Amino acid sequence: MSFNAGDTVQLKSGGEIMTIEEIDDDSATCIWFDNKKVERHTFLLITLTIVE
Repeated sequence: MSFNAGDTVQLKSGGEIMTIEEIDDDSATCIWFDNKKVERHTFLLITLTIVE
């Protein structure tokens, strides 16, 4: 599966829908809102799936 900055993704195990902000070789920094606060975390690409 190919990921790009701006894609909407979710952890394969579920959780919040996130937007990819930046991609490295094997990880992506994602952002999402928790109420009105912006959250940011880096996840391994193998743990993410594209949300259509």
